[in-house]
Amino acid sequence: MKVPAELVRQWMAEFYGTTPTFIGEVTTGLANKAAQWGADQELEACCDWLRSQHHSDTWPNRLRAARRPKPPTLAEQGMEALRSTPCTEQHHYDALFAALNRLAELEANQ
Repeated sequence: MKVPAELVRQWMAEFYGTTPTFIGEVTTGLANKAAQWGADQELEACCDWLRSQHHSDTWPNRLRAARRPKPPTLAEQGMEALRSTPCTEQHHYDALFAALNRLAELEANQ
């Protein structure tokens, strides 16, 4: 989540009473972290509300997965690359497929 620089300037002007001429990395980083924290709090409040209405984790989990998708794992990236690359030797394909399945198991156990 990235807060626009103009919004950071506006917030600093409101807080300090003067418009800054320079916004540093620390200020921008803190603004981005604060915005993400606020968004995470709102998401969790929405999930809590859904849970209270449906008495189940199904809808909160679906909402969280939709709003905070996880990047593909290394194994998933490898599987996708393997599926999209023609392989002329079946035993090479089988070996790569087995290695990627093992990697997926290891990633799941972390």
